[in-house]
Amino acid sequence: MTHRTHRIIGCGPENPLRVVVVGAGSMGRQWLTTVTTSSETELVGIVDLDLAAARRAAADLGRPGLPVGSDAVALAAGTGAQAVVNVTVPEAHHPVTTAALCAGLPVLGEKPIADTLARALSLAAAAEVSGELFMVSQSRRWNPQLFALRGMLRELGAIGTLTTEFFKAPRFGGFREEMAYPLLVDMAIHAFDAARFLLGADPVAAYCQAYNPSWSWYQGDAAASAVFEMAGGARYAYNGSWCSPGAETSWNGTWRASGEKGSALWDGDNEPVLVADVQPAERPRSPYSDIAGALQVFVESLRTGGVPMGEVHENAMSLAMVEAAVLSARTGRRVLVDDVLDQAYAAALRDENHPDVRAALAGWPSVRGALVP
Repeated sequence: MTHRTHRIIGCGPENPLRVVVVGAGSMGRQWLTTVTTSSETELVGIVDLDLAAARRAAADLGRPGLPVGSDAVALAAGTGAQAVVNVTVPEAHHPVTTAALCAGLPVLGEKPIADTLARALSLAAAAEVSGELFMVSQSRRWNPQLFALRGMLRELGAIGTLTTEFFKAPRFGGFREEMAYPLLVDMAIHAFDAARFLLGADPVAAYCQAYNPSWSWYQGDAAASAVFEMAGGARYAYNGSWCSPGAETSWNGTWRASGEKGSALWDGDNEPVLVADVQPAERPRSPYSDIAGALQVFVESLRTGGVPMGEVHENAMSLAMVEAAVLSARTGRRVLVDDVLDQAYAAALRDENHPDVRAALAGWPSVRGALVP
């Protein structure tokens, strides 16, 4: 296992962390508002390749004079920024985050870590080389109801099956409707990551079928059913569709856990329900929520040196579940996650151009050993 420590920064309400946000699109604007309203951060600049978009975003915040630029490291240097929030498109996650980490800037990034698992592994190595924190905002992990559900699972004894049903009918337009596997690649990672959190287990194998109903407005497969074998023997089953009008589920999906002592149910919007003959126990709840919670945890981790949920090594296995499911859907066969990890590792070693990052990758005894505590 790699040694996970990061540089501590003295920051907090009395000394807000100076931040530049990279990306002025719709999600970037949500982050701009979140960074601006937090008492623990100070927004000092906006980065976007479209400088006009960055200026519009600054003006809409009521700060038309806020510095803007097209290069995160350069703007950070010019503004005295201490950290970067990366809200670029997935294809830009690897270059933007690598440059920031190597410039001595911790990064809080939007999911996924990168557009491929190979580049995600390279970013884990870049965090090791730089000694800076790279945390992924897997924001749904911080849902207090999800925390309560995890507490219920611990009361059920051994878990046999955990299931998610996800049925929505959004009409996004744009790139999602042109993707080969829009549901698996763009959305399912939320549920896969939550399943790892709930079970306290990582994936071993995946079998997935993806398909596109005849009425779908997506070019690629907008529906999928996947079964994951998890470490410890539990099975996680995901069944979803992004072209399913009527009786739609929550954006969190609907969940059921079946254990030796009973079951737990969650509709994704309201408090979960325990159906079991057990004595009620105190269930810890998350004091955080959504992206504001992720930002708060990021600052807290920089201040204390603690390793947060969503740290790049920990989060990589959620992206591995996505790539394993896609590979299974493409090939029609059961896929071992270690094979997916090994293929991604070989690609990372082949493609990584930064010599120190490549050397760190080459020093890993095994991929799973580098990622899993």
